[in-house]
Amino acid sequence: MCGIAGIYHLETPKPVDPARVESMCDALAHRGPDGSGVWTAPGVALGHRRLSIIDVAGSPQPMASPDGRAMLVFNGEIYNYRELRRELQASSAQFRTDGDSEVILAAWQRWGPDCVSRLHGMFAFAIYDLDSRSLFLARDRLGVKPLFMAPLSDGSLAFGSELKALLAHPLLRREIDPLAVEDYLAWGYVPDTRSILKGVTKLPAGHSLLLRHGAPLPKPVQWWDVTFADRRKGKVEDLEAELLHLLRQAVTSRMVADVPLGAFLSGGVDSSSVVALMAEASGQPVKTCSIGFDVAALDESDYAAQVARRFGTDHRARHVSPDDFEAVDNLAGMFDEPFADASALPTWRVCQLARESVAVALSGDGADEAFAGYRRHVFQRGEDRIRGLIPQALRSPVFGALGTLYPKADWAPRPLRAKSTLLSLAGDSAHGYARSIGFTPPELRDRLYSEEFRRLRGDYRAEHTLLETMRGAPARSGLDRAQYADLKQWLPGDILTKVDRTSMAVSLEAREPLLDHRLVEFAATLPESMRVRGGQGKWLMKRTMRRSLPDEILYRPKQGFVTPIAQWFRGPLAQSARAIASGERLARTGWLDAARLGTMVEEHISGRSDHSRLLWQLLMLDRSLIHLGIS
Repeated sequence: MCGIAGIYHLETPKPVDPARVESMCDALAHRGPDGSGVWTAPGVALGHRRLSIIDVAGSPQPMASPDGRAMLVFNGEIYNYRELRRELQASSAQFRTDGDSEVILAAWQRWGPDCVSRLHGMFAFAIYDLDSRSLFLARDRLGVKPLFMAPLSDGSLAFGSELKALLAHPLLRREIDPLAVEDYLAWGYVPDTRSILKGVTKLPAGHSLLLRHGAPLPKPVQWWDVTFADRRKGKVEDLEAELLHLLRQAVTSRMVADVPLGAFLSGGVDSSSVVALMAEASGQPVKTCSIGFDVAALDESDYAAQVARRFGTDHRARHVSPDDFEAVDNLAGMFDEPFADASALPTWRVCQLARESVAVALSGDGADEAFAGYRRHVFQRGEDRIRGLIPQALRSPVFGALGTLYPKADWAPRPLRAKSTLLSLAGDSAHGYARSIGFTPPELRDRLYSEEFRRLRGDYRAEHTLLETMRGAPARSGLDRAQYADLKQWLPGDILTKVDRTSMAVSLEAREPLLDHRLVEFAATLPESMRVRGGQGKWLMKRTMRRSLPDEILYRPKQGFVTPIAQWFRGPLAQSARAIASGERLARTGWLDAARLGTMVEEHISGRSDHSRLLWQLLMLDRSLIHLGIS
């Protein structure tokens, strides 16, 4: 796991000052404290910060191929590198190291851009080919590893593992993209289709980019996609056996490391499944860690301890106070872009705990997206059945009117939030799902925006991109389309961003076995009844893991990391909320209707309404503007 950065001149191959790339890499020092390097040639410079995980003593980067004709910087891990190495050696490839980096170089020289389809793992890398003087950029299938890019005024393209690498370049323009603000307020994060800064882009997951001197900047090429259009047939027992094989393969392939390795353990289905399979494959106790809270309603540590005892893990747990608001300012520096998933705080804390004893930790992320594990997937399937019974021409006016009149009840469980359900049913399946996953609904955003910001935003609405993704998905049903959208937008934009930034902030490598692409592809072919059944998601996965885990773990209500932000804004962060509405940097942008926002702040502090999610969004946006140096 590492950080990469570089500069490539698209027009004239001008010399690149190595000190400039070195400063970009220094901004990524937390991603790679074990080594650094910069390589330059006419028109190109590649930089690297290394966190040593495999072939600790060897594999320095930037790395040249044995013949010196290609140069690589790479962030991630290739889990099938040993198999690829043997295949390439049979074709006369020569290797000087024992790591996976050199395998990527040999794969490039053998297969060119098609090499990415041979790589199983998480990665973002850049290869400069000296013969063709071309630069090849690639990102893994699901977007586990990030890659930011920005064309600059001198005709070059700068790239890096995080936005902060680009911020270290003096030519980067620091101007906020108002459409990214619209996206952020809708979703709570800035999706990969946009960046908070104008001119900055992110290489999409499963895409590559081939650059040549003297040629214009091309569009990224998609090299991988997942399809929900096919349905697997067979007996439940056979599908269960196939799933178990894929789960074992995914977990064991990610247990290869030359440094101490462990796992996050929350006591939920996904992390418990990973730990169960690790314990099965390991000859030593698995190192596990969990974070608990001092408030019983937020605490899952007893479940984690139960799983740890069951598999005899070397378990470490730490309780933290839910009043962790003092860490808020750290998040802005971690994420660069505004990021409103409040579970980032406890995720960071569990990464800190893990790093005390291991350098690599396996997580349970990805199963909810692949196997339909969120409650919203269950609701989506149920609502689609209702949509199938009642024509749109009737649903839209009736449910729309009822939803508008019904009082808001954010405090209630989803089945009791009739307002949200009615408004969801008024639209088609895609509109309904967009509403269910949104942070701030479009009608509230419209009320919050100032007249000037509405002019800047124009006709754009954040939901447009999601609707296009769902409607163009290779899928058969509304549930298929919802999961496809999650894999394409929510997963890389929220979940994987959260884990990447919080783990790398403490120089910890996090691996996601449940996002093995073969596992994801298998899950996408399952009939809906194998994903959602009896009001439960992840039906086949839970059935498969009953061989190892008790029903108390498999079928308890889903919880996840919870942060008491509603209480914070009525207590220690009350003045911060008032400052957002009146005097801080966000207020000075003129984007929001200050009077309306001020009213909402006081409604929340007094307890008359719960606007905590919106206030948290705005607080993190405000802190990000300060971090980015936006006046």
